[in-house]
Amino acid sequence: MDLSRRGFLQAAALTAAASGLTVACGSGSGSAGSKNGKNLTMWYWGGALSDKVVAEAKTHFSKDVKLTVASIGGDFKSKLTTTLAAGTSVPDITGIKGEDMAAFLPNANRFLDLNDLGFKEVSSQYLDWKTKLARTEDGKQIGFPIDIGPTALFYRADLFDKAGLPTDPDKVAARAGTWEEYFALGTELRKKLPGTYLVNNISSVFNMAVGQGTERFIDRDNRFIGDQDHIRAAWNTAIRPYTLGLDAKINDNSWNAAIGKSLTTELGAAWHALDIEQAAPTTKGKWRVCAMPGGPANQGGSYLALPKQCRNPEEAFKIISWILSPENDARGFADAAIFPAAPAAYSMPAMTGGDPFFGGQKVIEVFGPAAKAIPAAYEAPADAAVMAPFMTGLTSIEAKGVKPDDAWKDAVAQARQIARRQGVK
Repeated sequence: MDLSRRGFLQAAALTAAASGLTVACGSGSGSAGSKNGKNLTMWYWGGALSDKVVAEAKTHFSKDVKLTVASIGGDFKSKLTTTLAAGTSVPDITGIKGEDMAAFLPNANRFLDLNDLGFKEVSSQYLDWKTKLARTEDGKQIGFPIDIGPTALFYRADLFDKAGLPTDPDKVAARAGTWEEYFALGTELRKKLPGTYLVNNISSVFNMAVGQGTERFIDRDNRFIGDQDHIRAAWNTAIRPYTLGLDAKINDNSWNAAIGKSLTTELGAAWHALDIEQAAPTTKGKWRVCAMPGGPANQGGSYLALPKQCRNPEEAFKIISWILSPENDARGFADAAIFPAAPAAYSMPAMTGGDPFFGGQKVIEVFGPAAKAIPAAYEAPADAAVMAPFMTGLTSIEAKGVKPDDAWKDAVAQARQIARRQGVK
């Protein structure tokens, strides 16, 4: 199951409406022509930005431009791609999801190079690995970082205590420093608390394990490497909780019920905290967070970009720089669990307080160091498409009882075929 803060924030459109924001399904009003336009449009999706900060941006820049914003529903990537290809009704400012950035980079000519507008002067304020993911091979910067998704281990301290296990985050992290230690901890939990599970599904484990490495499915020479040892190791890691009986095998909406009952831990990004809180409000104060087994990964995180049709690039850049300043980034975390890509925000009051849902724990003490230690990995335009068969294969193991080795062979064969169709060697 694809658990995402964005999936739980469809109601953000209602917030946008209440803030005076335009909630739309598609059309913006940007077009090519004058570069000192007084009317600018911005597209994003519910939960991508703090609606409060965006509303303030409209007021802050109202003397110079009129900013009209649209919260776009549905398949954002598809709508943006179609609009860019048509060349009409293109927004002056647009969001780009982190998982989609690799697909837009080959068409960087559709966007302005933010370095020409002043990004180089502020880039040091943002995590280098994050900015690089929106940079072309020849140095064009098409994306301004909004947020990131540093990962950690969420766990039920009350259930750990009931099982006679440590509950302090540092002590739990020490007991679950590696994947094998984590699974051993899960085995102990299950013995003492029958009917509980360590992971919601094995696809989530695979996703995290891949993200902990410096290579993915396609290398920089555009060669398929999804059959190599690093991916097989991630696959084997994912299979372990299944073979140990620690896998809840949840691949549907039953997660909402399980998170408050049978799941003792969750692997997830910083934004996943809001998912848990909304799905299991009665568990307030019972959860804690610690470092993830095997080290941090990144899951999610997005950008703002300026299409080449932007009618006032200089003013548009001022707007996105203001919205994504470290100070406003910190507010985004407080407003909607949007974890900043600007490390300076991590020491600001909006981020350093205790979180009541996590028993007053200062969760930034876990996510801050994780954010700075995320490994940089090349993500090819076809990465998501090539990864899909592996995720499907893992689900088939859980749902249909397919043997792990057979599922692996099928996944590799399908992934290689998809890669070839996408022009990968």
